[in-house]
Order: sequence, then structure tokens, then C-alpha cells
Amino acid sequence: EELLAEIWARALGVERVGVDENFFGLGGHSLLATQVVSRARQAFGVEVPLKALFEEPTVAGLARRIEALRHAGVGAAPPIERVPRSGPLPLSYAQQRLWLVDRLEPGSVAYNMPYALRLRGALDTAALRASLDALVRRHEVLRTTFAERDGAPVQVIHPPAPVGLGELDLRDLPEAERQARAERLAAEEATRPFDLERGPLLRGTLLRLGEEEHVLLFTLHHIVSDGWSRSVLTREVSAVYAAACRGETARLPELAVQYADYAVWQRERLSGDVLDEQLEYWKTRLSGAPPLLEVPTDRPRAAGLSPAAAQHGFALSPELSSRLRALSRQEGATLFMTLLAGWQALLGRYSGQEDLVVGSPIAGRTRPETEGLIGFFVNMLALRADLSGDLTWTGLLERVRAEMLGAYDHQELPFDRLVEELGVERSLAYAPVFQSIFTVNVSRGGGGRLDLGTLRTEPLDGGEHVAKFDLDLVFNDGGEALGAGLVYRRALFEAGTVARMAEHLAVLLEAMAADPKRRISELSLLRGAERAQVLEAWNDTAAELPRACVHELFAEQAAAAPHAPAVLFRDETVGYAELERRANRLARLLASRGVGPEVRVGVCLERGVSAVLAMLAVLRAGGAYVPVAPSDPAGRLREVFADAGVRLVLTDAAAGAHLPDSVEPLWLDAPETAALLAEMPEGAPEVPSDPAQLAYVIYTSGSTGRPKGVAVAHASVVRLVRNTNYLPFGPGE
Repeated sequence: EELLAEIWARALGVERVGVDENFFGLGGHSLLATQVVSRARQAFGVEVPLKALFEEPTVAGLARRIEALRHAGVGAAPPIERVPRSGPLPLSYAQQRLWLVDRLEPGSVAYNMPYALRLRGALDTAALRASLDALVRRHEVLRTTFAERDGAPVQVIHPPAPVGLGELDLRDLPEAERQARAERLAAEEATRPFDLERGPLLRGTLLRLGEEEHVLLFTLHHIVSDGWSRSVLTREVSAVYAAACRGETARLPELAVQYADYAVWQRERLSGDVLDEQLEYWKTRLSGAPPLLEVPTDRPRAAGLSPAAAQHGFALSPELSSRLRALSRQEGATLFMTLLAGWQALLGRYSGQEDLVVGSPIAGRTRPETEGLIGFFVNMLALRADLSGDLTWTGLLERVRAEMLGAYDHQELPFDRLVEELGVERSLAYAPVFQSIFTVNVSRGGGGRLDLGTLRTEPLDGGEHVAKFDLDLVFNDGGEALGAGLVYRRALFEAGTVARMAEHLAVLLEAMAADPKRRISELSLLRGAERAQVLEAWNDTAAELPRACVHELFAEQAAAAPHAPAVLFRDETVGYAELERRANRLARLLASRGVGPEVRVGVCLERGVSAVLAMLAVLRAGGAYVPVAPSDPAGRLREVFADAGVRLVLTDAAAGAHLPDSVEPLWLDAPETAALLAEMPEGAPEVPSDPAQLAYVIYTSGSTGRPKGVAVAHASVVRLVRNTNYLPFGPGE
């Protein structure tokens, strides 16, 4: 128990943990839990299921679980061992993915990892160079390039060589121009492509802005680094720099293995039964998952979207942050799970989906040997959310907890191998499996900051973000208040939309912390000014409109301008008064055939004067017209007329060849019809009219299923013409 307590304490970065201390009271986090599993494997030689950390409330309980595993003979995976460098060395699965991306999109900068730091104080340039050179000597991956041998990529490890730290002196420029130039150079450096075959895959540039003011631009390609590696890099550069300034050599612990050894181990580890079990879990878990998160965007999604991104920063209040931590402990979850539940609930509200997938990066360092290495270990987990049923917050948390535990216990399968096995169709318009990712970073004691003695360091905000996904939400757990950043693809979203999304997330998290037993469906995302705008300002749509039908307004126009052109078609022109007289005669004929208020009449005619006449006549008779295209297949005509209840169809010999037997045609070009119309009076028929009455029914294409009829009333057409700001009709129109 004491040994296990020490393991747990080291994972948390604290001096000591009481044997009966509750795990979640310590702020347990999935990444830290993974470290505990890794160290338990190292100490006891057994594979400890991650879920054991959540099922056992005390260290003592976990100790008993480990002892049971030992007695059962459950062994750990074999350790990583050094391999000879005499032959070709394979890439890890993660590296192979980025190598393929580079082959498909040469020159892409989506996987550049730029760091720009402003340095204030007396800089020892020689010590800085020495620390970078020592870093490259120590980590083979920083002097590795990637070649192709017999159709497959291989790692090529080069001998140690000095880092090409370029220097640029900007002191001759005016101060304002100096700062702008530094930021511009940082942006250019961040978006300069790497050559994976020729290298180097680490670049450094030092800008001199003053005697005691510098900017360090440091860029790596993701194929040789990741977020964890940045902490390793800064820690070791800081140690070597401090020693070099004293004229000493830093004593760093020897690395038992290198990244290339891990790549070989991973290839051997993920085979046979281990691979089959991992694949089976993920294929079952993601079977039938929706391929796209349908969050409404401000601009249409298209192939080849720009990767340019922006970030919206926000923070949760210290009070809310504390309540969310307390809720996590109460529900036997981590803060990660609680925040993820809120994000999934928000995405469900925005998209209207009860089934969606969110990605989450995982460190991928499940072995103690990998903790001090620089390299590309990070993997992506596909976390499927089930929002079905009238869930409470606690109900959703329970589902998220179960999903997380299963995912972390099956985290070894490389994401791209999963995509390949799932047979996901690749699209240039969106990422496969998920388009949103979620992360919680835990920082304790300032780890990861570059320490260059008396120098003061601060990030330089140079260059723009690059989006690999549509939405990337990161929470930072490093103090009383939870900070957050929401990175979004600028080709899809406006800044205001993302700011509202962050505000809505805060609303949901506040509701969760206040009453976790409350049903999520009962919550409103709106509050304050936004609520007033949506519910009051945008709904204040009262307007004075004429209480009239379309054909009545047409009659007014015919009386006001009888000779003005109403319809022009090829070489034929019909004036308002003439069209009104002809429509009145046809309306009387229709009335004699039983057409009256709300009776639907088909119109199957090519575009022209006859089509306009037919529509107006149906309205004049009080009916509603149902237009169809003469070129439509007979099956569609039959389906539309049956759905709309059409019995009479206005048509002619050229257009009505495929009419179904279920309808009665009225042939407008037939001599007998012309004779009947000649006997009709020119005055309008007396029929009841109401603006709420149906004017027409228009059918959708039916390309995604059965065609659907959209019913439109007279009042809707009148509003469109008489009260609109996007169809500026003039008095002569």
C-alpha cells in the first residue's frame, strides 16, 4: 500500500498521499491516471485496467486489486528494448500517417509546431546554442529524416550535428517597426514547409531586437514531436543552458531507449490477439456512428477549405470551476469527464443529433521508458456520445464515464489504423470520424516553461492558428479558474458565432453544477441580452399588410394600368387588362367543374403565357394550383397528384402526354375548350376569398426521399411582395 501510494503521489506531482485518500479528491485526471497505470505496470509487472482507478475509492482498494492480478498471473506487455541500427527502421503508426499526409499534400504546414518566445535580459547565445546541440545529440528523432525504400517509408537517423540557429539583427529598425517585423517573421517561420526527406525537422532562429531583448523562433514538425515533447524539450534545454552558463556540463539521466526503438516495439506489440481485441472493441463501438457533426456553420462547407483558424479565449469563474470539481468527485468522475459531458450536450443542441463523436488526444505514453522521450506518441480517441432519452446531467455523466474508461483501456490502436479498418470514406470537406476535438491540460508548478536563468520569457503571439478540425476546445486546469480556448476554422465560422457558443457552454455547465439531477432538455441556452433579442426583438414582426388575396391585388393593378405589359414571352405580349379578362373566363369554367376555395388544381404546362393564365385563373376561382413539370416521370406525377388530392389538371397536347389516368385533363389548346371560354362572361366570378386561404402547393425534388408538398397561403405571397427588404419592387413592377 505504501509503495502504491508513492506511485500515485509521483503521478500527481505531490510529496505524499494518504493510503485512504479518495482518488478523485486529488483532482484525478485521465492523463495522470494513465501514468499511474504505467508506473504500476513497472513496479508490479501487471496490466492494471484503467477502470480500476475509478472503481476502487482508496489506494488500499486498488492495492488489493493489483495483488489479485498478480496472483492470477496477469502479466504486463514486454518492455521496450533497444534494436540494432544496422537495417531499415520502420515508422510508428502515427508517423506513417503524417508521412502519407505529406505525400498527398506536399508543402502542407498543418503539422508545423511553432514556438515563439520573447526573451528579456542578458542572453548567453553560446549557452543557448550548446543547449540546442545537446538536445539533438540526446534525442535521435530530432536528427531523423524519412525516406522511401522499396515502396515503404523508413527512418533515417543522422549523426549529431550543430543546430543551424540563424540570427537576424533588427536593432537598426525603429522600435515600432522592429516589433512588427518580429511578429511578421514569426508568422512566416510558422508557415514555412518542412522537407521530410531532406530535413532538418527542427529549425531555430534568434531575432535580436535590443541588447537585452530577443525573440526565439523554434519550429518542429509534428512527425518528430508532440505536446508532451515540448515539456521534455523545455526542461532539458533549461537544464543544459543553466549548466553551460556556469561553465559546466548538465547531467541528464541516460535514455534507456530512443523513439525508433518505440516504433519497432509498437509494430510488434500491435499484432495478433492484441491487435484483434483492440480492433474489435473500436469497430463495435463506432458501428453506425454518424460521419459528420452537423453543427450549423456561417459559411457552406466545401472541399479544400482553408486551414486558417482563429481562437476565442474565455474562462469559467473560480466559483463555477470549484463547483464542477466538487461535482466530479461526487459523481466518481474526473473533471475531464464532466467538462466533456457539457461540450457533448452543447454540440447535441447545436446539431440536433443524439448520436455524435468527439475526438480527444491522448499522450500515448503507456510505458515508463517513453516518458522522457521527444517524439510523436500522441494518439486520438474517438469518444461516441449517446444523448438519447430524456437524460439528467448525472445520467449523461455516467455514460461519458463508461465511454472514457472503455476508450482509455483500448487506447493503443492507432487512430489511422482504425479509420482504415472502418472503411471510412475520405472527404476533402471534413475530417474522418469526428470534426471536433476536446482536451483538458493539467499544469502544475509551472512545468513546461523555458527557464533560462535570469532571463524573463513570455510567448510571442506571432502567426495564425492552423485548424486540423472544425472546432477544437481546450480547457486549462492550472489554477482556481478554468481557462479555455476554442479554436475554430475561419472558413466555416464567424467570431461572433464562436463567442456565443462559448457563452452557451458556460450556461450549460452552470446548470449542471447547480442541479445535476435536472433534465438537460429543460435548460435554455439563452440569458440576458441574447434572450431579449431572440424572444422579443426578433419576434417583434408586426406589420400592416393589405387584407387581400393575390388575384385581388392583380385586379387592382389591371384597373390602374390596363395596357401595361403583364406577361412577355418570346414575341407575345399580354397586357394586364387582357390577362385579367382571359383569367376571369377560365375561372368561371373551372368553377363550373367544381373548383372553389381550397380545391387543388394541377397545372402541367411549359413556361409561357398559358402557364401564367392557368395559375391566375385557379386563384380567381378560389382554388389552389399545384404546378408540375411536363418532363417529370409518370410515377412522380401520379405520386404528387395523389398526395395533393388533385382531380383536375390544366394542360395542353404538348405537355400532358404522361398524365396519369387518375386525373381529368382540361386541354387549354383544344377547340372545344376555346368554344366554352368564348361563352363565359369577362367579369370576375363571385367566390369567397380569405388571405389565409391556400394559394398553391409546391413539391420538393424528393431527391432524399418522398417528395413533400409545401402549402403557401395568399397572405404569405402578399407579405413577400409588399413587406420585404430583399425584393425591392418599384411602382411600375
